[in-house]
Amino acid sequence: MSVLPRRHRRSVLAVLTVLTLVLTGCSPSGESPNSTNEQAVEAEPGALPVTIEHRFGSTTITDPPQRVVSVGFTDHDALLALGVTPVATTRWFGDYPGAIGPWAREALGDDPEPVVLDNQNGIRFERIAELQPDLIVGLYSELSRADYDTLSQIAPTIAPPPGQPDYGIPWRDLTTTVGAAVGKPAEARRIVADVDRRLEQARDEHPEFDGATALVATLYEGYFLYGGDDPRSRLLTDLGFTLPAELDELVGDRFGAGISKEHADVLDADVVVWLTDDGGAELREDALYGKLRPAKEKREVIVEESSDFGTAFSQVSALSVPYLLDQLIPRLQAAVDGDPSTTG
Repeated sequence: MSVLPRRHRRSVLAVLTVLTLVLTGCSPSGESPNSTNEQAVEAEPGALPVTIEHRFGSTTITDPPQRVVSVGFTDHDALLALGVTPVATTRWFGDYPGAIGPWAREALGDDPEPVVLDNQNGIRFERIAELQPDLIVGLYSELSRADYDTLSQIAPTIAPPPGQPDYGIPWRDLTTTVGAAVGKPAEARRIVADVDRRLEQARDEHPEFDGATALVATLYEGYFLYGGDDPRSRLLTDLGFTLPAELDELVGDRFGAGISKEHADVLDADVVVWLTDDGGAELREDALYGKLRPAKEKREVIVEESSDFGTAFSQVSALSVPYLLDQLIPRLQAAVDGDPSTTG
């Protein structure tokens, strides 16, 4: 028999207390738990029940969920794309109402904005319990076993997939997994296929991307590189680029990692996409990087993290990819040509 850590026991007890209050009609916050989105989700014939495997076992969903809470940072985009508005989302980048970026507003339509959860101090278990969800999705997350056990006391919970690092699930798998969970697997596959056609078109129109080396980086404790399992890196390979051969050796089995200056030569790629918060000012002061080909030949794409474009680039999803391509492709085109007079 497993024994829960003391901290986790306290979390479970707190959640159960809140559940008792909610079920007896009393909300600790004074807010009616039914004041947010509730939908009659219509499942595809034969789609439910479904059992979804994840890193902590499996979760079976028998009925179409009516009240879905997203604790994953991009999971709500998949829900919205499938016509399911969550009762709560989790804020990551930006300060958008409902934590819904401009690329997903059309999918929200006239539905009320979800409650926004802020997990800077950890998952808000009690608030989630107040919302009385019947499904919790945490695919693009760093959900721990303790987190999963606590959330499972509230509602069936889907954790990240097995064999993937934290924040490592590809947007395609996230979309199809959410589709299966809400009883819309065929619709999810159609959504993925539509985005893939857009990516294929971009590759066909830009053969110069094919085989060119590219990576995503930021200045954090030296150089922080995003590995091959990160959705931002995968977006580059979806467009035909190749990641540096040594990238995953440096990053390991994580979504990204900092490297020392002695490994800076990995940045000597055909294109480097830089995530910044200062327009690249600090980068221009880096003497070591200034000696490398991307700096000399302006083979760079500077992405301001706080912009809508930057936020979308970090929240790669079935909804954000089409929005991203309109701005990202011209910048990549200007960077990969090696002409300093054109900048990305």
